[in-house]
Amino acid sequence: MTRVGWRRIAAWLLVLLLLWLLLMAAMRFLASRGPVQQVAATPQQLAHGRYLAAAADCAACHTADGGAPFAGGVPLASPFGTIHGTNITPDPDTGIGRYTPDDFFQAMTKGEARDGHQLYPAMPYVSYKTMARADSDAIYAYLMNQPAVKQENKKNGVGFPFNIRSGIHLWNLLFARAEAVPASQGASPAWRRGKYLVETMGHCGECHSPRGALGQVDRDRPLGGNNEMGRFAAPDITPAGLAARGWNAALLREYLATGVSERAVASDEMLPVVRLSTSRLSADDLKAMIVYLLGDRPAPPRAVRVANAAVSDSGRSHYLNLCSGCHGRDGEGVPHVAPSLRDNSSVRDADPHNLIVAILDGLPEHDFPGNERMQEMPGFAQDLGDADIAALSTWLRHRHGGQPQAIAAASVAELRASGPHGSSARR
Repeated sequence: MTRVGWRRIAAWLLVLLLLWLLLMAAMRFLASRGPVQQVAATPQQLAHGRYLAAAADCAACHTADGGAPFAGGVPLASPFGTIHGTNITPDPDTGIGRYTPDDFFQAMTKGEARDGHQLYPAMPYVSYKTMARADSDAIYAYLMNQPAVKQENKKNGVGFPFNIRSGIHLWNLLFARAEAVPASQGASPAWRRGKYLVETMGHCGECHSPRGALGQVDRDRPLGGNNEMGRFAAPDITPAGLAARGWNAALLREYLATGVSERAVASDEMLPVVRLSTSRLSADDLKAMIVYLLGDRPAPPRAVRVANAAVSDSGRSHYLNLCSGCHGRDGEGVPHVAPSLRDNSSVRDADPHNLIVAILDGLPEHDFPGNERMQEMPGFAQDLGDADIAALSTWLRHRHGGQPQAIAAASVAELRASGPHGSSARR
């Protein structure tokens, strides 16, 4: 092609780009000028919408700590940077006060805002795309009857090229239409209801499924665990993964309803999920979620054999000096203070990620639904070197988790370097 030909192509591309930018600007202008919506609903309809908003876990991403309900500002970690939950109160200028039910459904299931700009997939529209229109309308009616809060949305911390929103259209073309592959086997009415609650409303796969190189959910390994999204890993919650860590229906019901069970306590990002969503579900819906997670024919939970042989004197010594005061002399736990480490889900997990991070960073005080509490756990990154934490983790997993494999100090060093303590901490 001649030089003149290339120039004509470049000129046409420039013209198309300018037309696209003008179209986007016009759509945003028109969107900001639309009528303010007024939505009437009965008390029963509002109660139903509130229930569905909890099932969809809206508050976890749209209500900041200490902030007004649904006014946004929650920082959400993503593979491409930090994205902030937006204001979804009925304020007409900073919230969704000019959204119609159609606009809201489009945003929920297609990820397209009213002014035409594409939402980042941190908004789980890929999971919500199978949400029933009636459920979307009920959530919309509930939100539009909440107090309007004028609060500008926070700027996202997403760098080039991921800050070019139009590029998300290509991402959507590649990944947004993919259907969720069931993580368990079943066909009962409870299993089907649970599939809708877990895969669509609760969008559990957004955190608990591995991700591909472009941030898409790996559909070949649904709910198979992900240790790359945040500081703490979202564990494997497939039927096989749950059975391997000793979960059964009764323990799961207790955990999802209260955040506390013999197998684990809800921590990190799972604690607000329990507090704002699963603890508010009906007994029938909780049962349906558990039927889906375990399948219609659940595998028996695997028992753990307590190891009596010492594998690391230094690991046991660290436990007695630093941990036994709260967790008990032999990991039995202390009610309202610290959970039991015997048969503990994180101790039993084949992936030691969460156990190591908890020892490095500690855990904040936990406030569970109801009156249950758990006190703050200090981190030991400044007190123990990598080899010490590896020895302590190895001893705990061997003694209480049925995991005899030794943890390498290099694994601890890698998690230390990626955390808040960085390279300045003791090694």
